[in-house]
Amino acid sequence: MSSAISAQPVSPAIAVQRVCVNPEFDFLLGCCAGGSRSERSERIRRNRPLNWKRVIELAEHHGVIPQIYRLLSDMGDVACSDSLWQSHETNARKALWLTRELLHILGKLNACGTVALPYKGPVLAQLLYGNVTLRQFSDLDLLIQSSDLPRIKSALAELGFEPGVQLAPREEREYVESGYEYAFDCAHGRSLVEVQWRILPRFYCVDFDVNGFFERAITFSLGGTTLRTLCAEDLLIVLCVHAAKHAWQQLSWLCDIAELAKSQDIDWDVIQDHAKRLGVQRIVAISFFLAHKLLEARLPEIVQTQIQKDDSIEKFANKIWPIMVARSDYDPESISYFWLMIRVRERWRDRIKFLRRLIFTPRLVEWSAMRMPFRLLPR
Repeated sequence: MSSAISAQPVSPAIAVQRVCVNPEFDFLLGCCAGGSRSERSERIRRNRPLNWKRVIELAEHHGVIPQIYRLLSDMGDVACSDSLWQSHETNARKALWLTRELLHILGKLNACGTVALPYKGPVLAQLLYGNVTLRQFSDLDLLIQSSDLPRIKSALAELGFEPGVQLAPREEREYVESGYEYAFDCAHGRSLVEVQWRILPRFYCVDFDVNGFFERAITFSLGGTTLRTLCAEDLLIVLCVHAAKHAWQQLSWLCDIAELAKSQDIDWDVIQDHAKRLGVQRIVAISFFLAHKLLEARLPEIVQTQIQKDDSIEKFANKIWPIMVARSDYDPESISYFWLMIRVRERWRDRIKFLRRLIFTPRLVEWSAMRMPFRLLPR
């Protein structure tokens, strides 16, 4: 697919100063930032001496152990601590194991005549970085058609995966209407596989066209196996919305967004049309502005235009990145979190719908503890 609008450098009118708050966080930014290897090497050499324990803690929290280890290894940096090497090895082993499990699961589903779209985890690592060990992830995300859920549960059960919450058939049917995912456990850990028929819980009011995802899906090779995943345009918007759902609190999500925009052939007219239809233009713009401010990523022209029209984008970003540095995560059950989720939506109708659905949509754990009359189900 050809790019209608290429990613252009940010205009001087909206240039921002580089973030530099403490040596350890700036070291992470230097390892993850754009630019040449020599530019990144020079930046991180300025941040010495370092508290390596603090570096590892920050890198684990932000999911960027592979980026740090790879750059330091390429530089031949002997100051790289044993703890970093151990963290990298642990991440690599887990990534390889999850990749093997993903291929095993997809093979089982294919044998059952069921299609699922993996779109993060090892697929995203291979797509963006060329190696499943170069991105930190801890589970597998599979997008499915809701009608396929019973067959997928049965197939996963044969592989040793069971849903974390058990619902009676009627409750499950009703949950599928208002929920968005099942997390599956196995002997190796909890919530290792997340099967989703929506990208977000319904109350967020970002109503993606899941059927369209399947129609536009692309083929992709992973470990010698051909599979299907989201096309670049769908994936970019999904990554921006996923980062927003978690209040942009992990640096690796911004790395993925910047790398996808840089490495893939993006049709930015499609991005603009889809974001406008979904009411997430502000979310996309905040995501790219944060990537620009923290990682020196380039801003696409459509984002530059959005920032110039909407001065709240920079204000949101300037409130979010200090929280990233402090590692003081938003509590997803707090009023401040829901207030943020409301304000980052540009359309009033989406804000009102968010509140209404939030009040009346039960969570998965609540389905297992109650029996809701059909007439009271959220619509």
